Amino acid sequence: MSSTSIPAKAGPVRTGHAFDRGSLERYLGAKLPGFAPPVEVFQFEGGQSNPTFFLRDAAGIGYVLRKKPPGVLLPSAHLVEREHRVMAALRGTDVPVPGMRVLCEDAAIIGTPFYVMDYVAGRIFRDPTLPDAPRDERAAIYDSMNETAARIHRVDVLAVGLGDYGKPAHYLARQVKRWTEQYVAARSRPIEPMDVLSSWLVEHVPPEEPATLTHGDFRLDNLVFHPTEPRVVAVLDWELSTLGNPLADLAYNCLAYYLPTRHGALQGLLGSEIAALGIPSEPDYVAAYATRTGRGAIPDWDFYLAFGLFRVASIVEGVRARAEKGTASSASGREVGRMTELLAETGVRVARRGA
Repeated sequence: MSSTSIPAKAGPVRTGHAFDRGSLERYLGAKLPGFAPPVEVFQFEGGQSNPTFFLRDAAGIGYVLRKKPPGVLLPSAHLVEREHRVMAALRGTDVPVPGMRVLCEDAAIIGTPFYVMDYVAGRIFRDPTLPDAPRDERAAIYDSMNETAARIHRVDVLAVGLGDYGKPAHYLARQVKRWTEQYVAARSRPIEPMDVLSSWLVEHVPPEEPATLTHGDFRLDNLVFHPTEPRVVAVLDWELSTLGNPLADLAYNCLAYYLPTRHGALQGLLGSEIAALGIPSEPDYVAAYATRTGRGAIPDWDFYLAFGLFRVASIVEGVRARAEKGTASSASGREVGRMTELLAETGVRVARRGA
């Protein structure tokens, strides 16, 4: 068997994220069939929430380890246990996920709970303009992403054992409250657009959609595409998944249309000639999803978009707070945190455009 190559985006373990490699080797030796110590450990770039590592054992087999970050954490955040549960449940469905190997809830092993899954080789596109993909593949890449979202929302949650995976009643109202609380817990200064947007969302919550499985962070760079074909082979980062409103998932997936191209740590499509790039427009992308899920027009679309922007702003404010404490899992944490105002201002404009 040939040795798995070290991924291009994996490098040395960053300061503050090292753990006891010997302890991990002993644990995996007892829990992971076929594991051959010693293990090489590399850390992936990104991973703002849960630090993610590439492991290669002595036999050359590659795995991915994902763990909670060090330090004091916000309530209900960094739930690697939920990630493991949902991906294990989806194995065998038409939603592509890596194989789950080990869940360790004992923080004594490497300092925090973690899980280990198969490494899925492929392409991850971090820039929504897809500069690294041939132009004639870009529409197909977006279409595969669209199809994957529809597959997630069509999962029979009872059949896969996820019937109790969330509390879908009053989902949107609870989400607005949750992310407002997360933002308030993380902020260190007043941010007026966030307060304006939070109030608007509370006053404009639409009627609920029938609940489905939702990914919660469904975007291009959480997908692994086939090495040479424009199709999704794995969906990653399920930390925020639950039973909820599928249109919130779709709107979040469409936020790239509202974010500027290469603005600091955020990368979007705003300002790009997407037709010339071969990328579908937002209306065409949404219409394709509606066709796949048997929907007609999608009501209250601006609410879902504004909520998505507010939620991302709350998340990046949390990243900024962790960066100030020196525990953010990405070196770009401070840069990401500066994006809170931009996201909130965009959300306010979207909320008001129908007034």
